[in-house]
Amino acid sequence: MPRDGAGPDFIEALARGLDVITAFGAARPVMTLAEVATATGLARPTARRILLTLAELGYVRAVERGFVLTPRVLDLGVAYVDALGLWEVARPHLERLVERTGESCSIAQLDGSDIVYVARVAVPKIVALSVQIGTRFPALATSLGKVQLAALPPDELERVLAEPTRSGLTPRWRPDPEERDAVLREVRARGWALTDEQLAAGIRSVAAPLRDGEGRVIAGVNVNCHAAETSVAHLLEHHLPLLLQAAGDISADFARRAALPRRTLPAS
Repeated sequence: MPRDGAGPDFIEALARGLDVITAFGAARPVMTLAEVATATGLARPTARRILLTLAELGYVRAVERGFVLTPRVLDLGVAYVDALGLWEVARPHLERLVERTGESCSIAQLDGSDIVYVARVAVPKIVALSVQIGTRFPALATSLGKVQLAALPPDELERVLAEPTRSGLTPRWRPDPEERDAVLREVRARGWALTDEQLAAGIRSVAAPLRDGEGRVIAGVNVNCHAAETSVAHLLEHHLPLLLQAAGDISADFARRAALPRRTLPAS
């Protein structure tokens, strides 16, 4: 059935193909035809044609118990990160921040009510939740999400948070609107955000916003640590100043990169 609100230029087949790809995840890396059809709401013949098409294109492959995604799916996300240029700009700053703090540091962007990790330099430590490029968490319970939510106008904030999370994770902290707004006002006023085991036990982090050349918040950057190893006091007294410096440097470099003149060379 056509989707509600789809305009005349909406390509239903493309949307269904993307639905099939995003049906896979950590909780169900292998899916049978029946499971794909159920997860996407598609008829089995339609789901089968889409899976076979994706297999032909190299995005899925058949295995003994069904279908799995292939690494080629990563090309879709890498294309976004490369087009944005944020990783190219941020990488040396993130590496230096990791060297100075001894903790993993990441960049994430808002996607609906979630954050999605787009850049990361990690240190080998055992943490409660695995994080990699493309991982998503409920934004409100993360420091990376708070610094971006705090920058939204009230009506947009309500619209964004009304969207259901696609992370598959229920955070420990689920505030009412009054508490939420008070926290975001504080984040907005001081320019950084702290999360102390609000997402999951043992996870503590501090984040700062990244801005473009016009001052708009485009992402967040954080320092993440284990609550049993790093106190809130040390996180704020030692790591936060280094984080704020790195965030300012990344934002400045990103603005300079965006301001560079671009010239398209004619095809030879």
